[in-house]
Amino acid sequence: MLNRLSRPISRPKALAISAVPFVALLAVASFSPLPFAVAQPGTTTDVLGDNKGKPVITVKGAPTRETDGQLRMTTILATGPDADVHLGEVLDGWFRDDRAVMPREAVYPSGESTKEIEQHNADEMVKSQNSAVQAALNHLDKSPDDIDVGLELADVGGPSAGLLFSLGIVDKLDGNGSGGDLTGGRTIAGTGTITGSGKVGPVGGVALKTQAARRDGATVFLVPKAECADAAAHRPDGLRLIPVTTLARTVDSLRALDKGENVPSC
Repeated sequence: MLNRLSRPISRPKALAISAVPFVALLAVASFSPLPFAVAQPGTTTDVLGDNKGKPVITVKGAPTRETDGQLRMTTILATGPDADVHLGEVLDGWFRDDRAVMPREAVYPSGESTKEIEQHNADEMVKSQNSAVQAALNHLDKSPDDIDVGLELADVGGPSAGLLFSLGIVDKLDGNGSGGDLTGGRTIAGTGTITGSGKVGPVGGVALKTQAARRDGATVFLVPKAECADAAAHRPDGLRLIPVTTLARTVDSLRALDKGENVPSC
């Protein structure tokens, strides 16, 4: 039995009362920074060409080939680690195919300043370049004692260009191994980390990177196999997805593609 003081509140009044704190919370959230980053398709760069007037790949100690086609590394552009992201931007990002909303700590290391994060990304790029050179020269059975490879890519950090750097070096030095281009004259884009032994790893943001690739003319995208499902779910029209696991198998796939043979796909 309920006494007068404990009578249940009628449903319309209950909804009205509960709506008050919700509306207040929504109002606060609308103006308060949220712990998210919003990303979108970034730039792409042909590693076989120039970047800001300088060759991306330079080789000393061995003859290089004139190449046709392009190998475009891809990026995403995210709000900065100290940027204020508000509710409107988060909601907008959730309902757009060309945006991705991610927890800020998934994009940037937590507890670090902007300068420290920039330095971290620069360090990761240097490590990636060193691994890319090692992987390419190992693949070609060439010694780093005899060949000096330089890689230059301004204003880009992180390790995700590793695979494309390695492929660019292979194409510059050996092409497809039979006198032709590794690209087959195509515009090929991709992403993926790489180890010195040639193993390709996932990087994140692949759905946005495929959009950047297609926007800039790519018809083929090399995607780490672990990210095939994500890439396929958001594949732009006209872009073929090829899963990759190692540098050697990626080279084999590109050779097979040029010959019109069967090539794996996502």
